[in-house]
Amino acid sequence: MVKILIVEDSDVVSLLLKTIFESEPDMLVIGHAKDGREAVRLAHELSPDLITMDICMPVMDGFEATRLIMLTNPVPIVVISSGVDDEELRVTFRAIEEGALAVLEKPVGLNHPGFESMCKEMIDTIRSMVKVKVERRIGANRLPCQGIFEAAIQQQTKAHEIVAIGCSTGGPQALFSIFSNLPLNFPIPIVVTQHISRGFIGGLVAWLQGGTMVRVVLAENGQPLKPGTIYFAPDNVHLQIARNESGLIACFNNDPEINGFRPSATQLFKSVAEICRNRSVGVLLTGMGSDGADGLLAMRRVGAHTIVQDEESAVVYGMPGSAITLQAVDQVVQLQDMAAYLLCLVRK
Repeated sequence: MVKILIVEDSDVVSLLLKTIFESEPDMLVIGHAKDGREAVRLAHELSPDLITMDICMPVMDGFEATRLIMLTNPVPIVVISSGVDDEELRVTFRAIEEGALAVLEKPVGLNHPGFESMCKEMIDTIRSMVKVKVERRIGANRLPCQGIFEAAIQQQTKAHEIVAIGCSTGGPQALFSIFSNLPLNFPIPIVVTQHISRGFIGGLVAWLQGGTMVRVVLAENGQPLKPGTIYFAPDNVHLQIARNESGLIACFNNDPEINGFRPSATQLFKSVAEICRNRSVGVLLTGMGSDGADGLLAMRRVGAHTIVQDEESAVVYGMPGSAITLQAVDQVVQLQDMAAYLLCLVRK
């Protein structure tokens, strides 16, 4: 039985969350905190398996509550936020930085057409996050793995044009770890498909920009792809790349969902495989499901260099694990080494 503590200052939203969770036979709501201070106390007293965390609350907000819980009594935390304004988005991603594992949109009313799909995403995320051993993931320090860089050095004979990254649950933390260690003059563009609840991608981009010297933007249709810039797929469109007389450009399409997602990492990877072939790098990071695995295989088949995050550092190993099963992977790289590995790979 998954024991859940709900932290939410609205009784209406709290009751709706309780109804959603307890409709599942393996979930039980064991407490409800109306502010962050109460959340810290109940996390200690009740020992929940998982906490859902509101952001804007009286007395103590969700960021400070997350920080204190992760310092004193680590437990998987999923932020459930309305994301209605810039300040709430800012605090939401600060909570992610402090150790919250995922961010989800607050559920809409029972009669909303998107209610069932929103509930499914929430339940699937809760089940996956319960399995994460958060205490193992905090404060890990180790020396870089030197052996992997031999593969990167061998790739330096190619003139790489682009790095394509796909990720889902746990992706924001992994991306922050990588991008915060890239230099301002990173020599090629990076394109990213991150699965995240609708309305949060802009906040993610702003948060990442605050922690990296490299420029981070939401991609625009037809936009030229420049070195030293990271381009994210916007909500509800597939991001692909194309080539014109000036070089690589971003392009969007509204094709159906792939593996349940739009944007899809597989769609991005397949376009990179077609346009850049062996002059590209594909990276699949932490995430639920298998999106991106088929696309990474397409990249490997045309000679691109394909990489996945290591299992130990991944919040969920569904996407990288699926790629390994398909034999789509050239190299498994530990997250702490990923930025250095990419730099070694694309060094001219």
